[in-house]
Amino acid sequence: MDRYAVIGHPIEHSKSPAIHAAFARQTRQELSYQALLAPLDGFSDTVRAFRAEGGRGANITVPFKIEACSLATRLTERAKLAGAVNTLTFNGDIIIGDNTDGIGLVRDLIVNLACPLAGRHVLLLGAGGAARGVLFPLFQTRPVTLTIANRTVEKALELRTAFAPYAGQTTLTAGGFDDLKGWEFDVVINATSASLDNRVPDLPDSIFAPNAFAYDMVYGSNSAGDTPFLAWARAMGVNQLADGFGMLVEQAAECFALWRGIRPKSGAILSKLRRKLVAEAG
Repeated sequence: MDRYAVIGHPIEHSKSPAIHAAFARQTRQELSYQALLAPLDGFSDTVRAFRAEGGRGANITVPFKIEACSLATRLTERAKLAGAVNTLTFNGDIIIGDNTDGIGLVRDLIVNLACPLAGRHVLLLGAGGAARGVLFPLFQTRPVTLTIANRTVEKALELRTAFAPYAGQTTLTAGGFDDLKGWEFDVVINATSASLDNRVPDLPDSIFAPNAFAYDMVYGSNSAGDTPFLAWARAMGVNQLADGFGMLVEQAAECFALWRGIRPKSGAILSKLRRKLVAEAG
């Protein structure tokens, strides 16, 4: 039986084994998928041991995505641009590194949530690894403008400079949170870690255009899926909101398709896993 795994530290919270098990049942694929805890100083050894035991591929989560980038012998274009890897595929002596986070976000927004991005004004909050991993796929959807905003302005400007050659017809701008005063956006994506710390970025109240969509790449566990950012957006009058659980499932579906050559139908699985997540939260 082909073996796959998710590797991280910590790892007990990971939903990936349940997601991939559901994909395997739906597509009738014979495989096993496990969660592996790697020591903070032993990621490469963990990957090496898993490959030696017959591992075919691995998902990589915090804090090893950058280290996985240097471990890969070949990187996809989107992984190179992201500077991080969340998917490894083992093919003999070759280790292919990929990053499926961005396509997971885009598919969740466009397919699952019916939120078009083409021709719209998009705001991306944050300038760290999460933001970097989704920028290239966002450009491919052809928003008319994409603005990167970050608490530290210099990091937002650095990200704009790095990605400007890939923006295509999209007007790419960057600045600090205070620079957003007086601006309105059709889609606001929170790629900061603020929700994990039960915080909301210090944002102007005016950033949401009429009928705007608010999306948090972190996911919640209550029935509404509200994170602190989404709760704030709701208080600002936004009624189209989503957390990042759909992104988690869709990036996994992209991994599964890379490994197995078949894309699972993620919609029904997403609904079922969301109900389970809410039930587990009580």
